[in-house]
Amino acid sequence: MTRVAAGGLQVDAAAAYASENPLLVAGVAVVLLALLGAGIWLYRYLSRTPGERLRRVLADYDRIAVLMHPNPDPDAMASALAVDQLVAGTNTSASLLYSGEIRRPENRAFQTVLDLDFNHIETSEDIDAEAVVLVDHNTARGFPGAEGIEPVAVIDHHPGNGTGDAFTDVRSDYGACATIFADYLEQLEFEFSDAQSSGSEVGTSAGTIPCALATGLMYGIQSDTKSLTNGCQSEDFAAAAFLYEGMDNDQLNRIANPQVDAEVLEVKSRAITDREVRAPYAFSDVGEVSNTDAIPQAADELETLEGVSAVVVVGEKQGTMRIAGRSRDDRVHIGRAIEAVVDDIPMAEGGGHARMGGGKVPVEHMAGLGPGDGISREDFRERVFDAMSGEL
Repeated sequence: MTRVAAGGLQVDAAAAYASENPLLVAGVAVVLLALLGAGIWLYRYLSRTPGERLRRVLADYDRIAVLMHPNPDPDAMASALAVDQLVAGTNTSASLLYSGEIRRPENRAFQTVLDLDFNHIETSEDIDAEAVVLVDHNTARGFPGAEGIEPVAVIDHHPGNGTGDAFTDVRSDYGACATIFADYLEQLEFEFSDAQSSGSEVGTSAGTIPCALATGLMYGIQSDTKSLTNGCQSEDFAAAAFLYEGMDNDQLNRIANPQVDAEVLEVKSRAITDREVRAPYAFSDVGEVSNTDAIPQAADELETLEGVSAVVVVGEKQGTMRIAGRSRDDRVHIGRAIEAVVDDIPMAEGGGHARMGGGKVPVEHMAGLGPGDGISREDFRERVFDAMSGEL
């Protein structure tokens, strides 16, 4: 009886306090309700999948530009297609842009077989959109005005410090950017289209994965991981398994086995003939080229030589030396090695993954234009060997 009486007194005291301070009690109630609402909103926000968050960000715009890196490969092109499909059924339209060239045989085959239409830009002024999305790279580059672009979203698998104003998803341990987008589509429960659709149908039917997109994402994963044998994680295998149901085997085979440009064979031949090997590392300067995509293909070829575990191939086009590196050696992070080689050369770029890297150097700056005394091709070669052996 004593406890009941005490409880009654507490209730009476609380009621009396409330009647004497109605505004204070009402304010506390409002704060508690606001905190509860904020908690519910935060829980719902944090429980959204990355793909859902990206869709919500992009849905705030009428026109977005999906920017691939300058010379887009299948992984970049497939990722751009996936963004287009993510906004299908919303009021957001997407334009898919690149600033360089689509030259490599498999890249041209990818575009032709899947019947894709991308837009070429010369400068940042050609971008007619409210917001820019970067895929397969995290900092805009390769055209005038690129340094001024502040993307709203960045989706990439390369190391780097670039971020999006509203959304950033960089998974540098993944083998391909296409893997990230396959993950988005699966978590959003997109369904594969029954029809064998062409690329022109990507971005039209909401909640679906057209055949061209499934095939493109599959080849994006295969090409960036050397058919799931290099630099991939379990997530890459899972994404490939997910996409298998909706892809077209014939299209995939046609993309993977295109006819080869004669110059590519010639550049590969020069790379092998003029190579310098300091086991287990190799370097080759293939000289002037018209097709810069031949340089990384030559590096791929040189890497297969017995006794070679890391290679760098360079070639020149229109006053710029292009660099391609490959490594199967756990001691050689080829992206960091190339970055170290070009570090003090003005206007030079270099970097990449442990297994694959690249860069470019203006020849006039190598010759001493700007700060520094310049560097000869022979000195550059020595730097490359020093970097691969860990001495730079």
